[in-house]
Amino acid sequence: MSVAGSKAFVGDTFVNPGGAEICSGFFELFRSEPLIYEYTYDETKFVVEGEFVLTDMATGQVVHAAQGDVLFFPKGTTVKFETPGHAIGFYAGHRSFAP
Repeated sequence: MSVAGSKAFVGDTFVNPGGAEICSGFFELFRSEPLIYEYTYDETKFVVEGEFVLTDMATGQVVHAAQGDVLFFPKGTTVKFETPGHAIGFYAGHRSFAP
């Protein structure tokens, strides 16, 4: 992801397979400047490794998500992603790249 100061990487595994409006893949974050992301689609994320520190920018609620946790980000949510070290998540989102 191209966000100055943030060491965040996204790799789609499936992009609208068979025409489905879903994408999935891996999100990796290293300790760095926070990544602030606005969801324009619904997404669920499974923490594969490490810990994400997530702040809901609208409410200020902070969640520490560790290995094995499952998260849901509704469309319209803006989240600040941080990690004390390194974290990897697997995501599936209701989004389409179809023309």
